[in-house]
Amino acid sequence: MAETKKVQQLFTVGRIFFLLIVIPLSLMALLIANGIFKVGETTRQRATAALDEKSQNEIKIRAINTAEDVANFLGERRNDLMIATIIPTTDSIYKEFISKKNSYIWVKEGDKVQKVLAPLYTEMSLIDSTGKELIKITNGKIVPKSKLTNVSNPANTTYKSEDYFGKASKLKKGNAYISHVTGWYVDRSDFEKGKRFMGVIRLATPLFDEKGFAGIIVLALDTRHLAEFTDHVVPTQSEYVVEADASTGNYAYMVDNRGFIISHPNDYHIIGFYSNGRPAMPLTEKTTNALTEKGEEVLNLNLLGFMDRGMPEIAKDAAAGNSGIKTYKFKNHTKFVAYAPIKFYAESYPKPGGFGWIGMGVDVDKFNTLARAYSENVEKEVKSWTTTIAMIIVISVILLFLITAILVRGISRSIEAEIPEGAESVNDYYEDEDEKEE
Repeated sequence: MAETKKVQQLFTVGRIFFLLIVIPLSLMALLIANGIFKVGETTRQRATAALDEKSQNEIKIRAINTAEDVANFLGERRNDLMIATIIPTTDSIYKEFISKKNSYIWVKEGDKVQKVLAPLYTEMSLIDSTGKELIKITNGKIVPKSKLTNVSNPANTTYKSEDYFGKASKLKKGNAYISHVTGWYVDRSDFEKGKRFMGVIRLATPLFDEKGFAGIIVLALDTRHLAEFTDHVVPTQSEYVVEADASTGNYAYMVDNRGFIISHPNDYHIIGFYSNGRPAMPLTEKTTNALTEKGEEVLNLNLLGFMDRGMPEIAKDAAAGNSGIKTYKFKNHTKFVAYAPIKFYAESYPKPGGFGWIGMGVDVDKFNTLARAYSENVEKEVKSWTTTIAMIIVISVILLFLITAILVRGISRSIEAEIPEGAESVNDYYEDEDEKEE
């Protein structure tokens, strides 16, 4: 009987350890494995899903939101211009004014990319009624009087062809002239060496005194701040990147109301000027081969119907003030574009199109290829983790059984040690007597 009780004690202790340790640990391991499997399955499904209607609408909403952000940004810059008309007209005040207008941008110098705080405006000028510059701040420095010019002649302007004085001088009080993007053109060769487009948008408004027109005040917005709205966007992912890769076909861009690209991952597509002030020529059916060979690939979407009629159709619809989605074929690739108008209006950017539009494009074929490759990697990872978890469960159970056996054996010995010699026989005697009475 004593031996039977000992066995019962062993089984009782074993069951307790099994219930309290082995089962909970096993369940936990199984739950973790199941969780990893489900996460992997969800990730695979998301990765392998084609650019379905829901995804397309999400990208369209993102394009609309980005367009609204750009419009608000430009509206704030126009407000800065109006504030500039009421501050004291001294070079020190002007210098202080633009020194307080800053925002962060990503810049690339060689192989190094870093985020820096940069001035919103590269220039601020006060110009009299004849076009003569009276005060000019350039890159945070006061320009000496001897270097001030008469900008009524476009040849005397920074980019040798700007007509902002003539345009602004014709406006009524309170109105603003907003120029198109102006800067030196960056060709493919220079871009691949690390050079990036740097231009300005001129904001100018007329000034009046008791005699009438007294001159204009001008701010030059650094277009790198404008490009920040699109340069870091990959339409199919929520995270931002330092520089979008145009070779994936998955990037955002900005187009002005003339159809010219003004922000793009490949800066050689952006309209600009040669050093003599002549504008770079856009690609057309007749000029494409010659210009591409030279590495000059300025894009005007209104002129690209010879490549695919879908591009000018998108530009036309956006210029009408509409947002939308379009899928078309381009060089045997299925292209998807979501677009939205930038609803900022001025004399040079009239309704309905306003400033231009935001485009978010995806090369669907490349996207699906990358998605399948990613899905295969996820599947390998899930299988690896599932195998690992299974091994952990088996090893853990074996080790716990061994530990349980050792502990039970130790407890059993402890119990035996506590029972006095001869106690078992006395117990057995009483038990036998009880059985006889029954």
